[in-house]
Amino acid sequence: MNTRPDTTTEERADRAAPAPPRPAAATPGIPFGRLVSLELRKLCDTRAGRVLVLVVAALVVGVSLIGVFSGSPGEDKNLSDFLALASLPLQMVLPLLGVLAVTAEWSQRTGLVTFTLEPRRARVAYAKWAAGLILGLAGVVLALISAVAFTALTGALRGGDQSWSLGWQIILGVIVGQLLYMSIGVAFGMLLQNTPGAIVAFLILPTLWSILGSFSWSESVAKWADTNRTMSPLYDGTMHGDDWPKLIVSLLIWLALPMIVGIWRMTHSEVKSA
Repeated sequence: MNTRPDTTTEERADRAAPAPPRPAAATPGIPFGRLVSLELRKLCDTRAGRVLVLVVAALVVGVSLIGVFSGSPGEDKNLSDFLALASLPLQMVLPLLGVLAVTAEWSQRTGLVTFTLEPRRARVAYAKWAAGLILGLAGVVLALISAVAFTALTGALRGGDQSWSLGWQIILGVIVGQLLYMSIGVAFGMLLQNTPGAIVAFLILPTLWSILGSFSWSESVAKWADTNRTMSPLYDGTMHGDDWPKLIVSLLIWLALPMIVGIWRMTHSEVKSA
């Protein structure tokens, strides 16, 4: 006599049901280095990016040529003087590429594709920032080459006793200063997410603040909040004493705050394809 209990319908269904699939291994994300190289290529592939690069190079050459032929013949014009001249266009124009690196996702409606391929938007934001810093370093290299070339050209055409000495403080100050300017451009792009608005804000707001800071009633505030003043000793290689806290305060206002809010906006904003 069979005493084994009959199998219920539910038990038979459980046996027949296939085993649940094992969870697939997590798909590795896009390497950060590849993201940075893509952002650099996106800047160089666009017409606006190529035009800005050519404009920066032309301005560096043009400003340096003015330095060669200005003043009296035989006037001493040193390597540090031409480096300062070549750095001026880099401070004003090159950070606009940092703006374009960020705002292109919204102005050209490419954000949906970008953030679909890399959903972790913060990594995209940091890759754009890193691409801007690399462009800043390339700009410093261009300025150094231009300074050497035009110092030699001045000696050949105009005479004089050129000094080729260049302190490490000045070189380091130019590098750090240019990286900071590029970071401010990226921060404004992240904050506003609009190319014309971010470019106007980057070019106009610091200038307006410098004008306001020239009045006596705002002099004490401008010493701490005007980046044109706080970063000037950095480029001159003369940072000392309270120059450092003044620089930090101005960067908190013009770099840290826009960058923090901008990254938050970039990681939370709605992305549209059209």
